[in-house]
Amino acid sequence: MSKRPNILLITSDQQHYRTLGCQNPELKTPALDQLAQQGTLFSRAYCPNPTCTPTRASIITGQYPSQHGAWTLGTKLNENSRTIGQYFTEAGYRTALVGKAHFQPLRANEEYASLESYPIMQDLEYWRQFHGPFYGFEQVELARNHGDESHVGQHYAIWMEESGCMNWRDYFRPPTGTNTEQTFTWLIPERFHYNAWIAEKTNQLLEGYAKKGESFLLWSSFFDPHPPYLAPEPWDRMYDPSALTVPRLTSREHEKNPPHFGMTQDPKADWTGYRESGFALHGMHHHHAEQEELKKQIAVYYGMVSLLDKYIGLILQKLQQLGLAQDTMLIFTTDHGHFFGQHGLLHKGPFHYEDMIRIPFIARFPGRVTQGRVSAALVSLVDLAPTFLRAAGLPVPRTMTGVDQLPAWCSDTQVRDHVLVENHHDPTSVHLRTYVDERYKLTVYYRKAYGELFDLQADPDELNNRWDDPQSAGLKSDLLLKLAHAEMGREPMWMPRIAHA
Repeated sequence: MSKRPNILLITSDQQHYRTLGCQNPELKTPALDQLAQQGTLFSRAYCPNPTCTPTRASIITGQYPSQHGAWTLGTKLNENSRTIGQYFTEAGYRTALVGKAHFQPLRANEEYASLESYPIMQDLEYWRQFHGPFYGFEQVELARNHGDESHVGQHYAIWMEESGCMNWRDYFRPPTGTNTEQTFTWLIPERFHYNAWIAEKTNQLLEGYAKKGESFLLWSSFFDPHPPYLAPEPWDRMYDPSALTVPRLTSREHEKNPPHFGMTQDPKADWTGYRESGFALHGMHHHHAEQEELKKQIAVYYGMVSLLDKYIGLILQKLQQLGLAQDTMLIFTTDHGHFFGQHGLLHKGPFHYEDMIRIPFIARFPGRVTQGRVSAALVSLVDLAPTFLRAAGLPVPRTMTGVDQLPAWCSDTQVRDHVLVENHHDPTSVHLRTYVDERYKLTVYYRKAYGELFDLQADPDELNNRWDDPQSAGLKSDLLLKLAHAEMGREPMWMPRIAHA
């Protein structure tokens, strides 16, 4: 390589791991399929937490949510946290983040400020002047809304106006917007969709870096296919709902599961005990959609994935046209998974099925990462930061608890023998942790006697919870010990021992 490697991270939001065309023939993702052919597709990649803020903070810190402090939605990553943005900037890289950050909450108070909150989020004059630094990234282009959500603003709203869409409020819900009637079809013209904005800004940055011969760390952070299920024409009708496979609840499958699983299927369930913080919790409610409605939702979700793929393709084309592809490590992934009927569940919540915690993950690094390979090596998003640093020849801080995955990305080496997934919504009522190894998955709940134990090899659909199975008592004991060892093994040791006393 003629210079230090570039790093390009492209992420979607809340994308099920089986929504790549190369894995699922029911949908089309030609750009991502080609990327997988040019690199390695990892079939056992996981998030460290199945919600946005905790995992996104883990991506840039190389720490688990319980370590970096942004432990759930509605919290923030401390602005003093050391991130890959800072490390790469200090090393002379150009650094940028385009799209969704979500390191901070939608609401702020006197003690905890947030640039991603009301009212500053929608103060366009502020955002005309502010482009960073933000969590170590020297340049940012930010937005916060999914689809037509009301919290639209920041750089995306400015770009819409600069692109000629002066009536952009017509496409978004109140109080910022005026439209309240959109279902499945997002009335916004595709040229003003945030995918177009992210691709355009990303490609402008790439052009600038290429012109000056600068090394870069660039994160292109897309918002789809996170609900609401909305896509502009013609993507809203790209897929025929009647032709799609609709996941279903298996009869009696929640009988052996913790109580909140079965409660999701009971419209009269009382969730009061799960809301001790006073805030609503993702997934802790009745999950139900009529089959015809669910088919339409899946069809639009797939349309959102295909639309996303189109604009990722434009970034990949630009990278190639500028002659940057050969010197760029490129990762595509998402922040966490999604339910669209699996196990009778919708969207997300504290249900650590593979659908929720497993993620699509592709690595491409010409001359380093094997082309056209599918790897079952265990990967976690907490590993991205240390791996990026190693790839760039930079030291990995001892505060990072992710691991360097370069050996697994560049050969058949298995770096990890397990992954850990946290989920901490409320102090005690929704606090769980999952240990996954090559074959088994164990989930424990804080101060609860119930739990989950699945054999992913014999029971890949996770229908038989063996937590209370007498014949699995020895296995459960072994896995609990492995979980304890894993927890002890990820303690951050920021300073080496240098003296006897």
